[in-house]
Amino acid sequence: MKYFFFMIVTFAVGCNSIQGQQDPQYTQYMFNQSVINPAYAGINDFFQITSSYRNQWTGFPGAPRTITISGHGPIGNQIGFGVSAISDQHGPVKESNIYSDISYHLKISETVKLAFGLKCGITIHDIGLASVNVIDPNDPFFSQNINENNLNIGAGAFLYTEKYYIGISMPNMIKSVHLEENGTKLGSEALHYFITAGYIFNVSKSTLFKPSLMVKSSLESPVSFDLNANFLFFEKLELGTSYRYQDALSALINFQLLPNLRLGYAYDYVVSDINYSGPASHEIFLQFDLNLNNKVSRSPRFF
Repeated sequence: MKYFFFMIVTFAVGCNSIQGQQDPQYTQYMFNQSVINPAYAGINDFFQITSSYRNQWTGFPGAPRTITISGHGPIGNQIGFGVSAISDQHGPVKESNIYSDISYHLKISETVKLAFGLKCGITIHDIGLASVNVIDPNDPFFSQNINENNLNIGAGAFLYTEKYYIGISMPNMIKSVHLEENGTKLGSEALHYFITAGYIFNVSKSTLFKPSLMVKSSLESPVSFDLNANFLFFEKLELGTSYRYQDALSALINFQLLPNLRLGYAYDYVVSDINYSGPASHEIFLQFDLNLNNKVSRSPRFF
């Protein structure tokens, strides 16, 4: 068990020799894209506040737990602003992120807009290594806890119409190392990039088909992707399914409880090797639209 837990810790801090998850993972990313792409901030005519909780790999010791609270909206005809706070804990590692986003939306035709965004914030690492039972008690990497703050800067672009969108972003452009002893470095942050795309098809007067894609990778690991297919009925009920490459099959559902309030849930069935001890993940989100100008959105957006 000591060796098993040691592997969990090494996985959690992102050792270079293991392609582990570093950034928080979201199945319902399409409803809160400002977290991964600052250019998304201010895409609507109103302010939008989203909170979510993800319980990943239920039953797996030290599995990730992620709480996210974010908000964004317009502060002018072409400027968007957003803030987000993310708490991600896995094993003895706790990472807290506080970001602010600024975006500029440029109209390039009657139907097409292109937004550019910058993300800036701080990441707080709290890694409780000293209390971990390891094979070698004299290992210098586990002699003390780590508490450190790192500056994060990100950037993104988002091309969109009322029917489709394409986005590309790198939320964290600063590489940092968490563990270093006598020239040996472990737990370095990889630079991740995200590509998102989606389209809205009118199936009937009451039904929309919303396929979407997210490609994600770091410069040091293989490419992964999410394929999603959602159906929206009567602008009230949304049902969908998703496939994450070599990782999970997902079912999604959300309800428009009130004109400005949406509740969503996603269930992931894990198909990777971790299935034996963490067969499922659960994710829930609550989204609230705040119209400070008391005006009706000129064209409701469904992404």
